[in-house]
Amino acid sequence: MIDRASGPLLFARYAFPPNHYGYCGPEDADGFFRSGVAGDDDGLRARARNFDGALPHLQLIADAVDHSDPADILDRRVVEAYWLGSAVLDQVSADSIRPTISAAFAGRCGPLFTDLAEALAAGALPHHSFVVFCIYPWVSMLADPRRTAPAMRVLDRCRIRSGVVLSITHDQALVESAPLTWDDDRMTVGPVVTESVRTGIDGVGLTAQIRVGDQVALHWDWVCDVINDDQREMLDRYSGRHLALANSMLAKRRLAVASHG
Repeated sequence: MIDRASGPLLFARYAFPPNHYGYCGPEDADGFFRSGVAGDDDGLRARARNFDGALPHLQLIADAVDHSDPADILDRRVVEAYWLGSAVLDQVSADSIRPTISAAFAGRCGPLFTDLAEALAAGALPHHSFVVFCIYPWVSMLADPRRTAPAMRVLDRCRIRSGVVLSITHDQALVESAPLTWDDDRMTVGPVVTESVRTGIDGVGLTAQIRVGDQVALHWDWVCDVINDDQREMLDRYSGRHLALANSMLAKRRLAVASHG
């Protein structure tokens, strides 16, 4: 049976893992989780306002989906495009950015770009992988041997990635997934490994029933959702786009440093 979670619940499935660990979102992670379990869309919408890192990206996508004002930033199409990806992202352009969105991004385009327009011109799109690889500071730490290992761990865990479920035991599942690797020059997706991930708390989770053999989306060490081949393809496409963009910008930075050395 196809799981058609509402937009707010779909957002919660992907946003809860970092919130659970205190990285972003509302301080009351338990309340956020309970709202998701209860299917309380109004409560989830209210709590989603605390994810200020995601909101401008969701608004960019919402404007591309529906040019009316205001657009619903937790519409399911918007939420899925942000976390997994969809062709809607390709409709976002620098020409369509509202001044309020530009202001929201001011000073928040990370170490690789000066502003949102520059990022979009370089090929970036409002996908979660853009946030991970191009806005967060971790990529800029990779060249420092003292910081490489912790930076790679965060980059790998924070990105949305796919896996296949091998076994399930209570609130844990064993999955096969491909980790992010660093070869002192660029980031790549490495060979498949087996890892243990969480599916819920005390037997209760936000995701529909998970079965052995399911293809799933992962965020940190949590299963977010069961996904199909088309969704995995979109995830791979847009994640690969921003991984390549980050590698390209890092290479340009190395060349610039070398030319001034």
